[in-house]
Amino acid sequence: MTPPVLFLKNIALTFGGKPLLTDADLQVEPGARIALVGRNGSGKSTLLKIAAGRVEADSGERFLQPGATLRYLEQEPDLSAFETIGAFIDAGLAPGDDPYRGAYLLEALDVDAQADPKKLSGGEIRRAALARALAPQPDILLLDEPTNHLDLPAIEWLEAELRQMKSALVIISHDRRFLSGLTRETVWMDRGVARHLDKGFEAFESWRDTALEEEETEAHKLERKIVREEHWVTHGVSGRRKRNIRRLKELGDLRQKLATRGKTPGIVELSTAEGSASGKLVAELKNVSKSYEGRKVVSDFSTIIMRGERIGIVGPNGAGKTTLVGLITGKISHDSGNIRLGINLETLVIDQKRDMLKADWALKDALTDGAGDTVVMGDKTKHVMSYMKDFLFLPEQARTPVSALSGGERGRLMLARGLRTPCNFLILDEPTNDLDLETLDLLQEFLADFDGTVLLVSHDRDFLDRICTSVIASDGDGIWHRYAGGYSDMVAQKGSGVKSRAKDGPGTGTAKAKREDTAARSSSETDAKTGQKRKLSFKEKHALESLPGEIETLESEIRKLKAALSDPDLYSASPEKFNKFTAALEKRDAMLAEKEEQWLELEDLREQLESGG
Repeated sequence: MTPPVLFLKNIALTFGGKPLLTDADLQVEPGARIALVGRNGSGKSTLLKIAAGRVEADSGERFLQPGATLRYLEQEPDLSAFETIGAFIDAGLAPGDDPYRGAYLLEALDVDAQADPKKLSGGEIRRAALARALAPQPDILLLDEPTNHLDLPAIEWLEAELRQMKSALVIISHDRRFLSGLTRETVWMDRGVARHLDKGFEAFESWRDTALEEEETEAHKLERKIVREEHWVTHGVSGRRKRNIRRLKELGDLRQKLATRGKTPGIVELSTAEGSASGKLVAELKNVSKSYEGRKVVSDFSTIIMRGERIGIVGPNGAGKTTLVGLITGKISHDSGNIRLGINLETLVIDQKRDMLKADWALKDALTDGAGDTVVMGDKTKHVMSYMKDFLFLPEQARTPVSALSGGERGRLMLARGLRTPCNFLILDEPTNDLDLETLDLLQEFLADFDGTVLLVSHDRDFLDRICTSVIASDGDGIWHRYAGGYSDMVAQKGSGVKSRAKDGPGTGTAKAKREDTAARSSSETDAKTGQKRKLSFKEKHALESLPGEIETLESEIRKLKAALSDPDLYSASPEKFNKFTAALEKRDAMLAEKEEQWLELEDLREQLESGG
C-alpha cells in the first residue's frame, strides 16, 4: 500500500465551548481526489485548516510526509502585505518552480499581475489566491470553495486544469458537477466525525441517505428496547428479592448510547412572505439594446417572460448579466426597443453580496433589523428564535456576530433576510455560493413550490439544470439567445457551453480590430501615379515568407530554455546560469509575440488585397 503524504488521526477541537470535531480522520495518498462534504458549520473548513497547518487541534495527530509540498486555498485570503498581484504569486514559488506558470494562470483567470490587491474586488483577490495555490503544482492541494467568484468558462477551465495535474486534491465545494467530475473518494463531516466513502461524490448522496435512514431505524429500535428495559425495571425488579444489577447496567449503557449518537441533522425550512399574484405577463422585451461607453451589452434582444417561469441567465463575467436583469425588471433604462412590464409585480432581489451584512451585527439583529425579538414577514410576524431555527441556526448563536459566521452560514443569513419580503418576482444572483448541499436541495424545493416567477443568475451547472425551464445565454458582443430547458439542454441545442469573453491579443479584441483597420486602410489606398490599388511591397512579401521560419526557430529556442529551467537543481548549482536562461527566455518570449503580431498583420493585409478590398 502506498504510504499517505498527509494524514490526520483522532482530531478533536472545541470552538466557543462547543465540540466542533470529536474524532475526525483524513488520509491523503499520492494523487488522491477527495471531496470533503458536510453541513455548513460541520467543521469542513476547520479540518482543512488543520490539514494545512493553519489551525492546531486540541488533540489528535497530524503527519505530513517530509519534503512534501502543500498549498491551501482559503475562503477569504489576505493579500494586504503585497504591493502587486505578481509579487503575491512570486512569493508562493520555491526554487525550481516554473516562474511563468503563475503568469499563465493569472491570464487564464483574468487577473492583472500589476494590479494593487488593495484596489481589487473580493472575487479578483480570490482568483489571484487560486493562481498562487496552483502555480507550484504541489504534492497536495487543499481547496476551499475554489469555484466561488468564477464564471462558467473559468470553472470548466479549472476543472480541466485540475484533472491533468498530478497533485493530490482535497476539495470543499457546493458545485455538484465540479465534485462529480474530479473526485474518487468522499469524506463526510457529520456531527464532529469524518465518515469515509471509497467512491467519488457522484455516489455520495445516495450513500448518505441510506446511512441516515439506517441510523433512524437503529435509533427507533434502540428507543423501543429502552422502553422494554424500563418496563422490566419498574415491574420486574419489584417482584424479586434481589435486583438484577447486570440488566440495570445495560439499561444505563443503552441510554448513554442513545444520548451520544447525536441528533440526525435537521432541515432548512425555507418560506417567504406571500405576495399577491402578478399578471400572466411578467415582462416583454422587443428589440431591446443597451450600450455602455460604446460597448454593446445587449443588442436587439427580444423575449417574453410569463408568470411561473424559472429562467436562468448565464454568461462569462462582464457579459452583462446584471444589466440584462436590470432591463427585465425595469431598474435600468434601455437605449432602444420596447419593454413592457406586467401588472402587480412585487420584485425581490437576493444578490448574495455579503458586504451588505455589517460585521458587528449580531445574528438576531441582522434578522430583525435591531427591532426586538420579532421577524416581520409581510403582514405576518414570527419570533426570531423560531425563524433562526427554520434556517438551521441554533438559539445560542443569537448573539454571534456576523463576522464569526462561516461563509455558508452568511449565505443562509442572506436568504433568511431576503425571504422576509413579500414577492412574486424573485431575482437570485449567485444564490448557491457557500451553501451546503442540503440547503441547496431545500432551496430547489422552495423554488419548485414558489407561485411566482424566478430569474436565476448562476454559474452552477447542476443547479441550473434542476431549476430552470429555460436559459438565456450570452453569445458575445451583446448577443443573447434563449434556450428551452436547463444548462445541459442549452449546451445540446447550441453545441457548446458558455464561452469566455474575447480578450486583447493575437486574433481577438482590440489587437485584431487594429490589424483589420490597418489592412482596410491599406487596401483602399491607391498608387498616386497609376491610380491602381496597391500590392504587397517586396519587403512585405519577404517578411511574410520569412517570418514563419523565424517564429519556428524562436519556439524551438523557448522550448529548450524551458526544459533547462525545469531542472530543480539548476538554481542551487548555478544561480548565474539560471538568471542567464531566465533573461534569455523573457527576451525570446517578447520577440515571439512581436513577430507573431507582425505576421498576422501582413497576412490580414494580403487577404484584403487579394480579395479586392
